[in-house]
Amino acid sequence: MNKIIELKGVSKSFDGEVVLDHIDLDIYDNEFLTLLGPSGCGKTTTLRIIGGFETADEGDLIFMSENINDLPPYKRNINTVFQRYALFPHLNVYENIAFPLREKRESKAEIDRKVKEMLKLVALSGFENRSVTSLSGGQQQRVAIARALVSNPKVLLLDEPLAALDLKLRKDMQQELKKIQKATGITFVFVTHDQEEALSMSDTVVVMADGRIQQIGTPIDIYNEPTNAFVADFIGESNIVDGIMLEDKKVSFSGHVFDCVDSGFKKREAVDVVVRPEDVDIVSEEKGMLKGVVTSVTFLGVHYEIIVDINGFKWMIQTTDFVDVDEHIGLYIEPDAIHIMHKSQYSGMFGDYSSFSNELDELSDVETEIEE
Repeated sequence: MNKIIELKGVSKSFDGEVVLDHIDLDIYDNEFLTLLGPSGCGKTTTLRIIGGFETADEGDLIFMSENINDLPPYKRNINTVFQRYALFPHLNVYENIAFPLREKRESKAEIDRKVKEMLKLVALSGFENRSVTSLSGGQQQRVAIARALVSNPKVLLLDEPLAALDLKLRKDMQQELKKIQKATGITFVFVTHDQEEALSMSDTVVVMADGRIQQIGTPIDIYNEPTNAFVADFIGESNIVDGIMLEDKKVSFSGHVFDCVDSGFKKREAVDVVVRPEDVDIVSEEKGMLKGVVTSVTFLGVHYEIIVDINGFKWMIQTTDFVDVDEHIGLYIEPDAIHIMHKSQYSGMFGDYSSFSNELDELSDVETEIEE
């Protein structure tokens, strides 16, 4: 794939607070790339710098091999779909989509052809004369996407465009957006704080925290091979414990020596060990590599979410097997279920489920959406 956008050493501060700290990022032609991270991590600022709505304090923005640091937004072959859609309420669906083409003074026949093509692409054929204020949230979003795509930009930026939709519509639109991106071949740069959204839609995920890029990779790589404790915790659920790398493919943690598949660490190096909740098998206490007491059991329909106290550290297990609170159980962990990471600034901050509850997680998500 051809490189279409390069961010080189880009930094940005607001009121003396560093929001982006010398980030480097390459974005490729026909790629669906997602900037993922919590509120305040710098993802929206990155998007706004690419779009020309903010100017970097340091660094360069290269677009199609040309430095565009000082190029205004309207001169960039880049369009943006905002969270609020920004449709014109006094214009119908057809005229909202046609607006960029009329600004370019294209012919009536060409406008009609392109608008109808976009309506078909976003599954709104027959809605031409509808008032945009009469449409549902999902339909309004489709109009905003069609308007952004009708002038055939090289890149489409999407700033949390699904945040205002209910859960079912949001999931439907995730699939629609991916389908539209593949059909047009236009590079999509998508911003979200929703991990599931990022994993299900993206070719490439860029995980951000504290104004820095923590990891870039495919959704599978990001999930299975997180680079540090922040990424491991932010992408799905993770048990993250302190360990010692004894030698290649052998690690000690939680009072037991385990075989693993990782190598290249120093002998007796202190490491972070990640074990995903779905990768742990519950066995009888005498057969367990680790032993613990069940402190909580939550039924989630497809599986149980079980919290187990192992020497004062609370592990999460996701399983279809039922065990009861206060039951003594054993845990069995296969070598390929263990992932080893170097220690980082995030070590010791995540991975213990002592204070975990689904309700707290949901409240946290709501707060993040309100902040953004």
